[in-house]
Amino acid sequence: MRRTRLRAAAAQATIDPRQDPLNARTTTEEIPPTPDAQPNHAVIESSAADSDSEANVFKILLATDNHIGFMEKDPVRGMDSFDSFEEVLKLATESDVDFILLGGDLFHDNKPSRKSLHTTMSLLRKYCLGDRVCPIEFLSDQKENFPNGFNTVNYQDPNINVGLPVFSIHGNHDDPSGDGSLCALDLLSVAGLVNYFGKQVDVDDIAIKPLLLRKGTSKLALYGLGNVRDERLNRTFQRKNVKMYRPQEYADEWFNLMVIHQNRVPHGPNNHIPEQFLDDFLHLVLWGHEHECLVDPVHVPLQDFWITQPGSSVATSLCEGEATPKHVAILKIDGQNFNIEKVRLRSVRPFIIDEVCLKDQDDLSPADPKTVNQFLQDKVEELMEKALAEWNELNPGVSEQNVPKPLVRLKVEYSGGFTTFNPQRFGQAFVDKVANPKDILQFYRRRAPPQSAGKRKGITRIDVGAFLPDKLENFRVEDLVSEYLNLQNLEILPENELGDAVRTFVEKDDKDAIKEYVHRRFFTCERGLTWLIVLSPSLLRRLEPIFKAPFQRQLRMKADSRKKLTKKKKPAAPSSKPVSNDGSNNRSCFRPLEVEEYVFFDRLVTPIAFLTTWRSAGAVYIVVGG
Repeated sequence: MRRTRLRAAAAQATIDPRQDPLNARTTTEEIPPTPDAQPNHAVIESSAADSDSEANVFKILLATDNHIGFMEKDPVRGMDSFDSFEEVLKLATESDVDFILLGGDLFHDNKPSRKSLHTTMSLLRKYCLGDRVCPIEFLSDQKENFPNGFNTVNYQDPNINVGLPVFSIHGNHDDPSGDGSLCALDLLSVAGLVNYFGKQVDVDDIAIKPLLLRKGTSKLALYGLGNVRDERLNRTFQRKNVKMYRPQEYADEWFNLMVIHQNRVPHGPNNHIPEQFLDDFLHLVLWGHEHECLVDPVHVPLQDFWITQPGSSVATSLCEGEATPKHVAILKIDGQNFNIEKVRLRSVRPFIIDEVCLKDQDDLSPADPKTVNQFLQDKVEELMEKALAEWNELNPGVSEQNVPKPLVRLKVEYSGGFTTFNPQRFGQAFVDKVANPKDILQFYRRRAPPQSAGKRKGITRIDVGAFLPDKLENFRVEDLVSEYLNLQNLEILPENELGDAVRTFVEKDDKDAIKEYVHRRFFTCERGLTWLIVLSPSLLRRLEPIFKAPFQRQLRMKADSRKKLTKKKKPAAPSSKPVSNDGSNNRSCFRPLEVEEYVFFDRLVTPIAFLTTWRSAGAVYIVVGG
């Protein structure tokens, strides 16, 4: 039955060679953006994709930042990421989309646990494998798009029955690292569950070649760029070392969609990717990494393309951006027109955030902390009821025992003489009511911005001692590491690369990151060093026999000694005659060296006072040091 369907699909995919963009897959060339070109970015109406034109309309589910495995060991929130990802897959099957496009950070950890991998593979097998025939024609060179050893898109693999393809790039949480530069998506790729693309070999010279897809008369060029450290990618863009390829033939007939996973909001002068860096021949950009849900397309007038930002499917931090309702998007493409329909995720744990200023409350006094505590408890109870009411409205008919505990964050501004108290002790009254009892409250004070006197080399000093709670909310460890290293004026280990190694060690749990970096740098430095030897007269007299004896003579001596040893039944006892330091007994000081042990002094160290010899891996090393 499966082979019959495949043959039928192959018969439908017969293409006129004169119009086949596949001819361009081996002749793709870099085409600079033309300022005169005015691509049509008109958004199609929902009624345009009626039943008569479904054969020509791409239908794609867009999602980003699933963060599978986030807080998986937490007894309350441990299943949140798995439930939301399953809902995404269920929506894709119910909506009968052609494929799923993920914008990075499928996993929360660089090395996902066995539970995370097992659950993810189980869900992908449950919802994505089957006898459904994918109506998408894959036209580009699969060896260039999927260099994983199999060189094929999974729904065209004759050994796997894939009914719902998943295409994904990597993010900053699940990016390649370590030996072999592999990531969790590589495992899913070789298992045939995910089509992993957008991986770059050289991040200083990036070449992005699209996946060329066709459905009926609509043509889609899908560009993908996995996460690269923002500062480095920013520098690569500024150096004009990012190339985006387009088909040579019929270039204006393709809808150009790009998926990227970088900082969109500036966190520093070069710690983001400005929208104007992207080529203006694009029609739509799927932006990952930013967790705030801004799924409605936003037009970029300068570049004349649109940006959609679905945001994360699970809340990974207690901030305003995560509190917005979570959505995924269903993208429909007809020719060069598109329509985006946002779909609310219903299984996401309710999350509400609010702010209160104590000095603005007339009935509160700094001298009465009990009243302040009771006021905050009443405020939290109010927020809980509001969050649960919104969730029940979205999920009618759910029994009370299956309603998830809400996430509640109350930001408390306590200036005006008020004092703080222990947030964990405060949360003990809500252990059975909220999902985050230990960090419900966040105390902060509004302070004037720090003066520029703390700036050095473009880095602003963070006054952590001013008040920890509000400072640590926006504080990053990599900023502290960067500031510390910049003050050290390192010469052998560059600050930026060492900072990256520390970040990889901490965030990605790569225990060999720092060691591998140090070894790599030492090897690089060693190749560039000039070695110098300065010997004392006494050492010169002791080394004189070796330097005077030519290499051929040493070989003859070795050959003669072997002949003499073969004639004798017992080897001669080693001489026990003491060695003098005046060079009078040089023969006993240095024995003839073996052929494989002969040392040429082409690399020696600096001024010396002693000589050391030792064996290692069949060679005699002579170290001169002082």
